[in-house]
Amino acid sequence: MPEKNAVHVSRIERENFEKGAVALQKLSFDYAISIFQKVLAAEPGFYECREALRAAQFKRAGGGASFFKKLVSGASAQPIMAALQLTLRRKPLDALVSLESILSSDPYNMTAHKLMVEAADAADLPRTAILSAEILAKHDSKDRALMLKLATLLTRCNQIAKARAVYERMLETNPNDPEATQLIKNITARETLEQGGYEKLADGSGSYRDILKNKSEAESLEQEGRAVKTEDVAANLISEYEARLVQEPRNLKVLRNLAELYAQKKEFDRALEYYAQMRDVDGGTDSSLDKVVSDVTVKKFDHQTAQLDPNAEDFQEQTTRLRAEKQAFQLSECQRRAEKYPTDLGIRYELGVLYFDAGKIGEAIQEFQKAQNNPQRRLATMSYLGQCFAKRGMNDMAARKLQEALKEKLTFDAEKKDLIYALGCVLEKMGKKDEAIEQFKQIYEVDISYKDVAAKVDAYYAAQG
Repeated sequence: MPEKNAVHVSRIERENFEKGAVALQKLSFDYAISIFQKVLAAEPGFYECREALRAAQFKRAGGGASFFKKLVSGASAQPIMAALQLTLRRKPLDALVSLESILSSDPYNMTAHKLMVEAADAADLPRTAILSAEILAKHDSKDRALMLKLATLLTRCNQIAKARAVYERMLETNPNDPEATQLIKNITARETLEQGGYEKLADGSGSYRDILKNKSEAESLEQEGRAVKTEDVAANLISEYEARLVQEPRNLKVLRNLAELYAQKKEFDRALEYYAQMRDVDGGTDSSLDKVVSDVTVKKFDHQTAQLDPNAEDFQEQTTRLRAEKQAFQLSECQRRAEKYPTDLGIRYELGVLYFDAGKIGEAIQEFQKAQNNPQRRLATMSYLGQCFAKRGMNDMAARKLQEALKEKLTFDAEKKDLIYALGCVLEKMGKKDEAIEQFKQIYEVDISYKDVAAKVDAYYAAQG
């Protein structure tokens, strides 16, 4: 999973992040931490949010870990750490959520930071791994394996000077370390190549997906992407970008900004024109761009539906027609992307959901079975498989699949409530009323307002007298 800047996450999560940043500035640490954790659950690769969460955790904790916290992290937290260590390789993103909860209580927990490095590395989030590895290095710079890991991560993120500094610290500890000596030579040679510009030519930099050249440009781009712009601001930006595009017709960043601005103004055809230009420049090799085009087209259908006159005689007919066209487009477009990117398990999951919504259960099962290997969607996929089996009357298979998913779900969040509720409904269909009510009671204890669990549980106890 690639790590992202603010401009590359969804607008909703970007706005939530900004709310958290305001709370952090106001020293409302609990509120900020709560917001940042929710944003990261939706966008695990959002590094700026991860960095802000870590800052909030340390600021709330103050100068250091208290004696009580040290006792907690050293004793009662050990079973949790052991469980996380066993599962993080298969479900690193789930492990990250659990580890952030631990660090929010005790940001000085070095065991949690060690597991964070492993989980982030396994999830291909190197900058997130660096964040904890640097904390560990400050705590114990003599841990050779840790220092090698940190330098490797820094090199992956093209932070060459910092990686060389880590190797130099290793040589201060052990001047006769032959591996560190050789690695310094290698990294010095790489610095020379980069200063000459040869590496940029070799890797084909210039794509909008590459890391931005400097912090000021990143901050500028983030400002451009923030929140919903007013009509005047949007119009000014469009004029500016279209003028730039005359001079730089292949500038992907400008093309993307124009497409997003036109989509915001609900001029979807113009937005799609610019996305088409991006595809021409990019060569049509980016699956994320295909997904954006699909999403904008869906928004176009939704906008057309919203513009219908509810008092018109053919309102219901037109609404039904547009909804059918939208569903047909989504399905055919997703099928096309699945054929184009056959190994992209995220697309397989998306296609499975579309088949499920269309009532094509057999096709949905086939896609969800492929998508199970995606660690980000594994539990959601298992939940859908359980629902698919239930729709076919295969309740025993549905119950097994949902129980399997629940064994892997560590945190009691909205996803776990959905799994428990689905299992309870399946058990009800199987006539296992006592087992079903135990599932509903688990949700009742923490969220009485969830769906109809209150009615189910209350009716059960009323029947008991």
